[in-house]
Amino acid sequence: MLRIGMLTSGGDCQALNAAMRGVVKGVCSKCDDVEIYGFQDGYKGLIYGNFEMLSSKDFSGILTRGGTILGTSRQPFKLMRVPDENGLDKVEAMKHTYHKLCLDCLVILGGNGTHKTANLLREEGLNIITLPKTIDNDLWGTDMTFGFQSAVDIATDTIDRIHTTATSHSRVFIVEVMGHKVGHVTLHAGIAGGADVILLPEIPYDIEVIVDVIQNRSKAGKAFTIIAVAEGAISKEDAKLKKKEYKEKLANRKDPSIAYELAEQIRERTDKEVRITVPGHTQRGGSPCPFDRVFATRMGAAASELILKKEYGYMIGNKNGKTIKVPLQDVAGKLKYVDPECGLIKEAKMVGISFGS
Repeated sequence: MLRIGMLTSGGDCQALNAAMRGVVKGVCSKCDDVEIYGFQDGYKGLIYGNFEMLSSKDFSGILTRGGTILGTSRQPFKLMRVPDENGLDKVEAMKHTYHKLCLDCLVILGGNGTHKTANLLREEGLNIITLPKTIDNDLWGTDMTFGFQSAVDIATDTIDRIHTTATSHSRVFIVEVMGHKVGHVTLHAGIAGGADVILLPEIPYDIEVIVDVIQNRSKAGKAFTIIAVAEGAISKEDAKLKKKEYKEKLANRKDPSIAYELAEQIRERTDKEVRITVPGHTQRGGSPCPFDRVFATRMGAAASELILKKEYGYMIGNKNGKTIKVPLQDVAGKLKYVDPECGLIKEAKMVGISFGS
């Protein structure tokens, strides 16, 4: 008998179901006697013992389904050692659930914060395998995460659709793309959608440079400008602030987000009409794109292979197109940022895209 626990944690995204399907199909193809314990709403289900007994049939027909059939929630890593309102030790509770069910291993699908807790459970002696889920593509140790390409496709489609109305009305359009700390989605969608300016958290911008781009385009007979901005983009002035000072400034910001702040600054400096589009959570929703379906299936199949070999303590990743296993302790707590000097940035600049710097 092989007993596998499974949970999805953090923000949802496309291809979570496809990845879980890959794990179950891979294990069941080699082992007839398998029990699947699906924990509901992420780590919360593991803490409070909320689970569902699942069979391989429950994972049929979900390859194209978005979201997660297990549900998810955010359980901040920094609070994992803090007892809940009833004084419950969350880490001990998770270990108790694991051992009570006599699990052979726990498969965890999630992003950066999820991997911190997964590594904590590994350190506590549990058998853990993780899969790289996040639209941000910011997990260290893997070139790709599932959900990323689907989010890029949606953000790109948004920019594509903005082009026609921006052209018709000779306006400046700001499209705010998800990405608080890293700008992978904004970078790829911005290039694919033909944005004129791309603003990333990794490259502090100068508002005067952005205004120059808009005015120079007008002089060249191009009456519209499209700006793709990551929600975590930061100005050069703000980048000089201490972390605490910047957090205080954000807390007191009168604008809802960076896109609105930029729009106001551009209106003050030009005679252009400025419009804002925020695709928001649509970037995480809907059916996974074909790339993510294939990629998530590969990740799930690779995870099943490690389970059958009883090799635990790894995240399944991808390097140079090849599936790899990465020690959890090497992944936890690290982010993969956009390198301002990378080839993609340099090539984007070659074709005239400004990064506001």
